[in-house]
Amino acid sequence: MRHIIYIIGVVLALTACSSVDCPLNNVVYAKYKLMGDVTKLSDVLTITTVRADGTDTILLNQQQNADSFELPMSFGQTVDELCLTRDRQDGSEVRRDTIWIEKTNEPHFESVDCGVNYFHTITGVRHTSHTIDSVTINKRNVNYDASVSHLYIYFRKEAY
Repeated sequence: MRHIIYIIGVVLALTACSSVDCPLNNVVYAKYKLMGDVTKLSDVLTITTVRADGTDTILLNQQQNADSFELPMSFGQTVDELCLTRDRQDGSEVRRDTIWIEKTNEPHFESVDCGVNYFHTITGVRHTSHTIDSVTINKRNVNYDASVSHLYIYFRKEAY
């Protein structure tokens, strides 16, 4: 009788185990790639953003020789504001531009254990033109796959 109770206990314990297939990285990143005449910056690039509560935070801190970068997208706002600061490595000049990415926030549910994540569809993009010539949308849908560039940034060569 003890043997049967032991076997039933082991069987119940093994069936109670489950596998949770939550993504290891559940933050959605958009990938930005430099295109056109300037495909790599010799400047030091810092990118900040404005949060929903009005405070700012650094997303990319003093990256050198940037040719592309990945940044997280917000899920509480319909527009992400990115402030790009380019510093010459010798400290002689600072140039700033701002990019506004308009998007939708779509809840993505995988399981109760994982919680809700948000995917995005980029609907538009605006920018200042101090050093940026244009910003174009390459892929509108932003999800866990950050292997493809979502936005192309074209810097003006004379501003480089």
